[in-house]
Amino acid sequence: MKIKKIAFATLIAIAFTACKNGNTETKGTDSTKVSVDTTKKEDAYKVNLDSSSVKWHGEIVGGAYFHDGTVKITEATLGLSGDALASGSFTVDLKSITPTDKNYSGKEKTPENLVKHLSTGDFFAVDTFSTAKFVVKSVEGNTVTGDLTVRGKTNEEKVTDVVVTKSDTGVTATGKLVFNRQKYGVSYKSTMKDVVISDDITLNITLKATK
Repeated sequence: MKIKKIAFATLIAIAFTACKNGNTETKGTDSTKVSVDTTKKEDAYKVNLDSSSVKWHGEIVGGAYFHDGTVKITEATLGLSGDALASGSFTVDLKSITPTDKNYSGKEKTPENLVKHLSTGDFFAVDTFSTAKFVVKSVEGNTVTGDLTVRGKTNEEKVTDVVVTKSDTGVTATGKLVFNRQKYGVSYKSTMKDVVISDDITLNITLKATK
């Protein structure tokens, strides 16, 4: 097995665009010519939704208190050009939010109550906006820039620390996406004194796929 740090995307995941069949061609204005290599072939992979994952992390400012969890991937695609990710996407079901941390105490602070609150209009309004999606637009080094859609709002985000691992049985792509929830209308503020919920939500994305 060999590990390749690539020009990707996260997540997730992880959506990429690459040139397909053809010969090298030249594009641009009269003053600027850009050479585009269209000879590389893209290989499509089938993403295993059961073994792929998106893990989320949210915390109080300063990190003194946090919650972790998972959310199910319902759709995903993945394409490679050689050892580099070239295309893909992933969609998650926000009704599948599942806490995995142990930071709960008392009758009110339970995983079940956390899920109920995250599902309301204070956070993700899952009855109206049941899914979130990421699609890659461009790649530079091991960072991917793409469009994230949450609560019907779409903003440009980056997936960083992207790594692709290839083996005889398939490929694994991982990356980290950190986004500001305020940009998507996830604007709840705690009513507790001296408790400030961080605006940043972290997603650790793992996509496992085979040909």
